[in-house]
Amino acid sequence: MPRARGPRRPGRTLTALLCAVAATALYGCTGTVPPDASRTPAVPAGVSPLTGLPATPGPVLAVKIDNVAAARPQTGLGAADLVYVEQVEGGVTRLLAVYSSRLPERVGPVRSARESDVSLLRPFGRPALAYSGAQTALDPLLRAASLDLVTEASAPAAFRRSPDRPAPHNLYVRPRAALAAAPDATDVRPVGLVFGAAPAGGTARTTETVRFPAARYAFTWSAADRGWRIALDGRPVTSADGARPVPATVVVQRVTVRASAFHDVNGAVSPYTETTGSGTALVLRDGRAHEARWSRPDPAGGTAFTTPDGRPLAFAPGQVWIVLAPNGGI
Repeated sequence: MPRARGPRRPGRTLTALLCAVAATALYGCTGTVPPDASRTPAVPAGVSPLTGLPATPGPVLAVKIDNVAAARPQTGLGAADLVYVEQVEGGVTRLLAVYSSRLPERVGPVRSARESDVSLLRPFGRPALAYSGAQTALDPLLRAASLDLVTEASAPAAFRRSPDRPAPHNLYVRPRAALAAAPDATDVRPVGLVFGAAPAGGTARTTETVRFPAARYAFTWSAADRGWRIALDGRPVTSADGARPVPATVVVQRVTVRASAFHDVNGAVSPYTETTGSGTALVLRDGRAHEARWSRPDPAGGTAFTTPDGRPLAFAPGQVWIVLAPNGGI
């Protein structure tokens, strides 16, 4: 079960409250996305900008999580505020799970970072990133980014190897220890998401399938859970710690996936997922599907999701999964 946080670093709560006051003065209290979609919405004090649920402001920890068959079931996914699904080599996927509201005992299996993570995490300020390493050529880019890096080499006390699985699918991070090793990690802040009542319209939808070159996700609405149950390649996504992820909102964000300048140890080219720009999306909430547009013109800014006519599209409060689904490319 997730544990309560320990003592906070002095001044962080005051800073968060001042920021909330400033945001309210600038944007008002409606929580709507400004028309240019480049400014982030105000979030009421005491509410997580990543889930729309009550939460104490805390630092952000992002964890790169293995997602092949040998890594399942994962641990700690149910406690994440936000989960991104990204394509990697061979057409399979990895997960980038973002934590702030709740910190489980452990998360994993932890795997290596990719170039796309740098851009994807930029709107979060300076989050901590826990990962198992990266290609040597990518290291300078990661070190230069606004990230507080946490690896088994830099913070050995934050990681554990499980004897129950073979390497490399057996590395787990302890979130509290990881954040203790990342003193410069900044508190959670708005990244463009809006939460509230369901928009008008949409289409009744109980199941949505999203395909990657070598992975297939199925999201099935569960009225009992008030969320979407997940299956990967025909098998239910569960959790080794019992906290099965059942996101309240699933976003299928259509993006360009192209070849990057990097490759893995076998010479396979690493995909790069473009998350700056604009495009189409499908937002699943409350058993309905809503056509949407996404926009992130500023690489440092958050992503706005709107209806096709430009109105803010509110998510259901709770965990959010954003599936970065390829338009085409590699």
